[in-house]
Formats: sequence, C-alpha cells, structure tokens
Amino acid sequence: PIWVSVDLRDGNQALLSPMTLAEKVEFFKCLVDVGFKEIEVGFPAASDTEYNFVRYLIDNDLIPEDVSIQVLTQSRPHIIKKTVEAVEGAKNVIIHLYNSTSYLQREVVFGNSKEETIELALDGIKQLKELEKDNPNHVRYEYSPESFTGTEMEFARDICNEVIDIWQPTPENKVIINLPATVEMSMPH
Repeated sequence: PIWVSVDLRDGNQALLSPMTLAEKVEFFKCLVDVGFKEIEVGFPAASDTEYNFVRYLIDNDLIPEDVSIQVLTQSRPHIIKKTVEAVEGAKNVIIHLYNSTSYLQREVVFGNSKEETIELALDGIKQLKELEKDNPNHVRYEYSPESFTGTEMEFARDICNEVIDIWQPTPENKVIINLPATVEMSMPH
C-alpha cells in the first residue's frame, strides 16, 4: 500500500486554531523525514494560508523528487482554477476533485438531480484536463464522491465510472477513487 498523510489539511476543516505557515512547513518536513511519498498539503483555494503554504513548498524547492503533493478541490470552476494556479511548477501532483453525492446533500442542500450531480463532476474533470494539458510535470487525479456513506451504492458506482471514462486512466497513469466516510454516517465496516 501507499500511505498518504492528510494531516496538513486545515482549509475546509474549520479548526479552532489552524496551523500557521511556519508550523505547516515544519510539519511537512517531518512527514518527509518519516518517509511519506504522498502528502496532502491542503485545500489551496480555501484560504490565503493554504494557498501560500503550497506556493512556499514549490517556490522554495522543499518537495523531494520522489514525493507527490496532493491538493483538494471542489468541483467548482473558480476553486479548480485557483487550485491549479497553486500547484503550478510542482513536479509530482495529485489533484483530488470532489463533489457531494449523498442523497441528503444532493437533494436537500444543492437541489440537484443525479444527472446534474454527475455533470458537475464531469465538468470539473474537463476543466482540470484543459488547465493541465500543457503541464510538463506529472499530474495524477483523484476523485471522491463526497459523503460516500450517504450515497446510494449504485449511484456512487455510476458517478465513479463516469469519472473514470473521462479521465481514461492507464497502468502508467492511474486514477485514485477515494470513498470517504465524510460525515461519519456509518460504521467503518
């Protein structure tokens, strides 16, 4: 297995006392020293601190050649654009795209049908592919049907398959599908 650290994600977690830039840099260096090869560095469109942290790592050449940074983005055009700007120049990046798929969020919060929810995911993927098409660095993609445990299994399967069809992974360029228990709605089993 490949172990991924997600400890640096502050941006959308509403922490009482978020880490400062200096604390995040120190923590990143510690994770590298521990041996993590994939490190989620945050949600750069969520705040200036998150964005500046990602840029600081890249601009100061703090990311080892064999380490991939991962960033999180909602499937919303302005957030995707800022996320891609944040990782410009990084050698190995995983862009983790997500959108809400659970029945409650889909129907009550956003008022979207299943078809509209799939379209939101696919529009985000198409935008990412367009923004990243000229990037000479190694970019991999990850997709999460947010609040997976509240999503009908058939629908989760369908949206993930649609995502895979658009991204067209290969053995050399895989796609990561993340099935999060975002709101702890179910037991882990």
